[in-house]
Amino acid sequence: MSPRTVADVARVLDHAVLKPELTAADLARHAAMCVSRGVGCLCVRSCDAAEAVRLVANSPVVVAAVIGFPHGAQRPEVKALEARLAIADGARELDMVMNVGAFLSGREVAVRDDIAAVVAEARTQDVIVKVILETCYLPVERIAAACRLAEEAGADFVKTSTGFGVKPSGPTGATPEAVRIMLDAVGGRMQVKASGGIRTWAEAIRYLDMGCTRLGVGDAPAILDGRPVDKAAAY
Repeated sequence: MSPRTVADVARVLDHAVLKPELTAADLARHAAMCVSRGVGCLCVRSCDAAEAVRLVANSPVVVAAVIGFPHGAQRPEVKALEARLAIADGARELDMVMNVGAFLSGREVAVRDDIAAVVAEARTQDVIVKVILETCYLPVERIAAACRLAEEAGADFVKTSTGFGVKPSGPTGATPEAVRIMLDAVGGRMQVKASGGIRTWAEAIRYLDMGCTRLGVGDAPAILDGRPVDKAAAY
């Protein structure tokens, strides 16, 4: 792959401000960083979408709101309403969590319809939808099937992780194995976002070289500067 500049990488980062304890002051600080460093997307809790849009106004930074976060277990009508309100607040992208329990129960039609309900809200406003599969909970042989459902529902991206998954026996964020399966499954018809556990410049470049077009991170400056990620900001 051709060498990537810091500015190139910054434009494909989705900088996450999602932890429950983060305050309005924290949001303002992170938004200012995204503007100053040329980070492409500020990803926020849906309740923060309107303020995030205000904070990055007149800059190229796009605001994404998370939907059904972090477990994906809300009813489809609730996710659709959350999506509608986030879009009304100015979010241009939605990162929604797939209903993992329904998927593991074999309820594929319900999972597809759940995603489609959010996509229906987004399509009228040309808003991008990324579907978080939470791959740490999925058997490896089922990741491609989850990608297929997101594609059938009309989503734009599949995404590895919320960054909040808990699985003591192994990685809870992006892994090269999961990302490769996702890239192969979508075959260029959708985009792939790796998120969770990306802590270094080298890891970021590895996922971009694999074919990811977005990276979800919690400490964009550390990655762009090639220094250790702040543990408090880890995502």
